[in-house]
Amino acid sequence: MSDKAAEKIALHIENVTMQFGGVVSVNDLSIDVPENRIIALIGPNGAGKTTAFNCITGVYQPTNGLIEFMGKPMVRSFPRGKDARNYKGSNGEKYKDQSILSPTPDEITKLGIARTFQNIRLWKSMTVFENVLTAKHMRAKQNVFSATFRGNMPEEKRMREETMELLKEQGLDAYKDELAVSLPYGLQRRLEIARALATDPTLLLLDEPAAGMNPQETIELADFVQEIREKYSLTVFLIEHHMDLVMNISDYIYVIDFGSEIARGVPDEIQSDQRVIEAYLGVSEEE
Repeated sequence: MSDKAAEKIALHIENVTMQFGGVVSVNDLSIDVPENRIIALIGPNGAGKTTAFNCITGVYQPTNGLIEFMGKPMVRSFPRGKDARNYKGSNGEKYKDQSILSPTPDEITKLGIARTFQNIRLWKSMTVFENVLTAKHMRAKQNVFSATFRGNMPEEKRMREETMELLKEQGLDAYKDELAVSLPYGLQRRLEIARALATDPTLLLLDEPAAGMNPQETIELADFVQEIREKYSLTVFLIEHHMDLVMNISDYIYVIDFGSEIARGVPDEIQSDQRVIEAYLGVSEEE
């Protein structure tokens, strides 16, 4: 990114390696995601993209590496014990003298990072309204004492009002009493993003948000992502296979293959990079 040095970095990924037994899924990955930008991570199936997201969001503790959020260390690890003996990645000694940081997914959400998944994960037995309201409770200002003496009623009222407002903003208010899984696929995707927004994030991770969408839904999704980025002053980091979507909305793109970076640059640079064409863009969907 040409003027990256002048930008404030929301998410800094440094030398992250994730090894499962003898298999290195992500190897020495370093990425910067500047504030209020849309950054994409692309690559073939099995390249390690979702594994990288899992390391960021606390699903996995990386075997090695550092992840900073808003300038502060959030995740840090180095190979230990059996992992150290079998380590096949890079920079295995770099963080050895520093403390391990391994927050849980809910702790990371509270820091301001929200995520959607490649396979939609809505609460199937809940309505559209309930799906978003439940996410709102992540920021609830209540405790056992207030709940016991009904002191949380104003807080509950606030959350319900904010949930309804969010549904209206996202064009989902007409479906508020329907079961979430009864919605058309494109609206389920939109609801999953709305539920992520309910946690008041500053960084939104989207894992293949256009998966399963038809061309028109994909176009609408591109507009939707740009709109919420502006409206909520979000930073967006996304994984996506739909190259039209990636090239149209991304400010900067990282490309990985077999867990390692093979290219980075603005969309025009990535489209003309021969390594990317050979590894990914040149492969048809039928293959």
